[in-house]
This record gives sequence, structure tokens and C-alpha cells, in this order.
Amino acid sequence: MAMAITAAAAVARPTPRVLHTTQKVRWVFTPLAFSSSSSSSSSPSAARKLVLYSKPGCCLCDGLKEKLHAAFSLSGPDSLHDVDLQIRDITSNPEWERAYQYEIPVLAKVLSDGTEETLPRLSPRLGVELIQKKIAAAFKHDEL
Repeated sequence: MAMAITAAAAVARPTPRVLHTTQKVRWVFTPLAFSSSSSSSSSPSAARKLVLYSKPGCCLCDGLKEKLHAAFSLSGPDSLHDVDLQIRDITSNPEWERAYQYEIPVLAKVLSDGTEETLPRLSPRLGVELIQKKIAAAFKHDEL
């Protein structure tokens, strides 16, 4: 029943833009989301970028991906519909694997200068609405 509500809600709003490096997921892919640094930085909607470091077979990663998908489809004052999400498989890059092998899933927001800031770890028990609010608050902190 909850899946039917989520699917119906996703039809009414823009689908989140997701760039996924190695695994296929059921989200809309925009491979060029991170390709242009000058044109994307001038648009306010393109400035909000989020990276999820994960790996195949990680149940915590899979659970967070599902909750992020649901959070991106929610509307309201904390809407994430303009956030570009890139999912990075740490097994595809030795540097990512060394940095995050014991920490995944890891969420990081991409700052205006292209560097990444790791967000506080989200508990697997958090509900979708709270995840949406925490991510929105991380982006609002930069706007102040």
C-alpha cells in the first residue's frame, strides 16, 4: 500500500535527478549532472548536489537508497526535488574504498567549490520525512 502511494506521489512531481556510477536503479539518470562546472553553478537549482557512497550487497546502503528515493519524491517546504544525487560504488575506486569501506553508507553534499562535506550519519531507523528534513537542513545551513 505504501509503495502505491509513493509511486502515485512521484508521478505528480518532478522525478529526482540521479547519476549512478555502476549499479542500475529505478531512478531517472542524468549523466551530465556533474559535467558542467560553470553553467551548473550559475543556476540555483543545480547548486544542490548530494553524493551517496555505497557498495553492492550493503543492506544499510540499499535501505538508505530506498528512503532517499522516497524522500526525494515528497513535497513541502523541505522538498529535495532540485537536488542532484550521485551514487558512487566505492568498489570502483580504490581511494573511495580506503576512505569509506568501514563507514558506508556515507552521504556528502557537494559545496560550491566542488569539495565535499560529509553529512552526519543517518540512522537506519529514521523515517522518510525526517531524512528529508535533515538533508534539507544541511543545504539550508549553507544558504544563511
